[in-house]
Amino acid sequence: MSTSSKPSGASAIASLNRKMRPESLAFRLVAGAAIWSLVILVGGGLLLAAAFRDSVERSFDARMDVLLGGLIADAEISDDGRLVLRRRFTQTRFERPFSGLYWQISEAQSGEVLLRSRSIWDQQIAVPERDDRPGVRRIETQGPENQTLRVVARDVTLPGGSREFTFMVAGAIDEIERETETFNGTIAVAVGVLVIGLIGAMLIQVRFGLRPLRSVETGLAEIRSGRAERLTGDFPTEIAPLAGEVNKLLDHNAQIVERARTHVGNLAHALKTPLSILNNEASAREVPGAPPLAETVRRQTDLMRRQVDHYLIRARAAAAGSVLGARAPVAAVADDLVRTLKRIHRDRTYDVTVVCPEGMDFRGERQDLEELLGNLLDNAFKWADRRISIKASSRDNQLVVIVEDDGPGLTVQEREQVLKRGARLDETVPGSGLGLSIVEDIAALYDGSFVLHASQMGGVKAELILPLAA
Repeated sequence: MSTSSKPSGASAIASLNRKMRPESLAFRLVAGAAIWSLVILVGGGLLLAAAFRDSVERSFDARMDVLLGGLIADAEISDDGRLVLRRRFTQTRFERPFSGLYWQISEAQSGEVLLRSRSIWDQQIAVPERDDRPGVRRIETQGPENQTLRVVARDVTLPGGSREFTFMVAGAIDEIERETETFNGTIAVAVGVLVIGLIGAMLIQVRFGLRPLRSVETGLAEIRSGRAERLTGDFPTEIAPLAGEVNKLLDHNAQIVERARTHVGNLAHALKTPLSILNNEASAREVPGAPPLAETVRRQTDLMRRQVDHYLIRARAAAAGSVLGARAPVAAVADDLVRTLKRIHRDRTYDVTVVCPEGMDFRGERQDLEELLGNLLDNAFKWADRRISIKASSRDNQLVVIVEDDGPGLTVQEREQVLKRGARLDETVPGSGLGLSIVEDIAALYDGSFVLHASQMGGVKAELILPLAA
C-alpha cells in the first residue's frame, strides 16, 4: 500500500507546483489578489488604528474637561480672601501619589502654586504659557516620575475676588498608549487572520474556477492520444465559446484531411486509365494498323497533365481555404485581371465595366480569387463580341460576383456540359476545358456556389457566390 500511495502523493505535489509556477494563470490570480488584499487590509487597519487613537484622545480630553470643570466649580474665595475648595474630588487617584492623575491651582500672574492634589506630592506641574486666545489651553509636558502628561488649563476669576487663577488638570498619556497598543495588536492579529483566510479562500476559488480549463486540457490530451474526437462536457459560459471554436477547428481539420484523401483517390483513379492505355499501346505497337505510339502518348500525357494541374489547383485551394483570417480585395483583383487580359487580347477592342463597392473583400486567399475570376474573365474575353460586365455586391452576408458578356451564349444543355471536367464545346479555341470545373470546385471548397445563366447582354452570365469578409 505504501509503495502505491507515494507516487500518487508525489504526482499531486508536482501537479500543484506546476500549476503555481510564476508564469501560471493560477499564480498570477492568487498573487495579484493577495497583494491587493494585503494592501487594502493593511491600509484599512492603519486607518482604523488612527481613528481609534483619535477617539481615545478625544475621550481623554473630554474627561479632563469634566474634571477641570468640577475643580473650578468647587473653588471659591473665603471671607479672608483666600482660595479654598468646598470639597475634595471623589477621584481616589487624586489622593494616591504619582497616580498619573493630578490637579493644580496657581496664581495666574506670578505662577505661584496655591493648591494641588495629593497625587503630585511635593512636585508641581509646569503652567502652560498664556496667549491671547481665550478658553482652555492644552499642552503635553513632563510631570512627576518623568511621566508624560496631557495638561488642560484655564484662567478663571472667581466671584467675590479680583485675582485671576490658573486651574489645571493633568493626566498621564500612558493610558492612551496602552489602549492604543492593545487595539493595534488586536487589529494586527485580525488583519493577519483575514489575509491568511483570504489567500486560502482564493486558492480554493482559483482551483475550483480553473477546473474547466483543466477539463479542456484533459480533453485535448484525449483527442491527441486518439481516445476522443471532440471536446465534450458542460463548460461555463466563459469557456463554452472556446470549446465550441476548438470543436469547429477539429471538424475543419477533419474535413481538410478527408478532402486530401478524396483528391488523392480521384487523381489516382484519373491517372489509372491513361496509364493503362499507354501500357496497352506499348504492348501492341507491333500490331499492323495500330495508331502511331507517339500520337497516343502525346494525347494521354496531355490528359494526365491536365488532370494533375486540376487536382493540384484543388489541393492548393483546399489548403488555402483553411487559412484563418485571409481576405482579398475584389475590386483590386478584378482591375488587375482586366488589365492583364486586355494586354493578352490586344488585337481586339473590349468595353469592360467593373462595378464593385470599395472595401468589399473576399474571405479567402487572393490566389483563389484570382483563379476564380481569371477563369471567368478568360472565357468572357474569348467569347465576347465587345462588351464585358463585372459586378460585385453583397447578399445575405455573402459576396456575389457576376460576370457577363455579349457573346453567342449557351443553351441549357451546353451550360450543363461545359461544367463537366475537360468538356470543350469548340476545339478551335485554346484551352483545356478545366477552367469552369475548377471554378465550381474552388467555390465549393469555400462553401460557395457557381451557376451559369443566360445574360441579358446576349451571352453568358456567370454568378459566383463566395464568403464575404466582415
